[in-house]
Amino acid sequence: MEIKKNPKVDVQNKRVLLLEIGLAVSLLIVIAAFLYTPREYRIEQVEQVAAVVEEEITEITRQDQKPPEPPKRTEITVITDILNIVTNDEKISTNVDFAEFAEDVEIIQQVAVEEEVIEDDQPFVKVEQMPSFMGGDLMTFRNWVQSKVRFPQIAQENNISGRVLLMFVIERDGSLTNIQVLQTPDSSLSDEAIRVLKTSPKWTPGKQRNQSVRVKYTLPIDFRIQN
Repeated sequence: MEIKKNPKVDVQNKRVLLLEIGLAVSLLIVIAAFLYTPREYRIEQVEQVAAVVEEEITEITRQDQKPPEPPKRTEITVITDILNIVTNDEKISTNVDFAEFAEDVEIIQQVAVEEEVIEDDQPFVKVEQMPSFMGGDLMTFRNWVQSKVRFPQIAQENNISGRVLLMFVIERDGSLTNIQVLQTPDSSLSDEAIRVLKTSPKWTPGKQRNQSVRVKYTLPIDFRIQN
């Protein structure tokens, strides 16, 4: 059995018309979309204004400094009554009677001179009056020492000889002290020289400005082996 369609209801006959209508609507929609302009939005630029904070400036107050005190004025009272101004025409009278002095009398003003005391304890090397030994000088003392020394046996056995250089001080009382060895070939020779110096008689002390002072001497003593 065939199904018959009503020609009024048949869509196949109107397909072309519907297609054209659809295309026209689509075209209108597209044209309307292009013609449509969106609302413009304006972006207002906001200026950034920095808020200025006014700081309150506190005034620094300083303590009032007292002005410097003016220098004190010292009033000096000049006593003019004591000073008598004398002109050249006036004569000055004195109470001294020069008639009391004879013409041949010589007036001498005596000035007391204090004797200077030498307090320095350091020994001198050269003084006004050098010390003396038995009425002689340092050479006299050297000859005396050379006559008193004995050549040490140990030095002879080891064939040791030479010169010993000593230094000593003549004190204010004439005694001989502070013996020092400056140079020696052997201790046996210097020991013998020191032994002799310790037996020395007292000297006549040296003087400076008429005062006894300490004087320092240097003395060479020779030790020679005699064949």
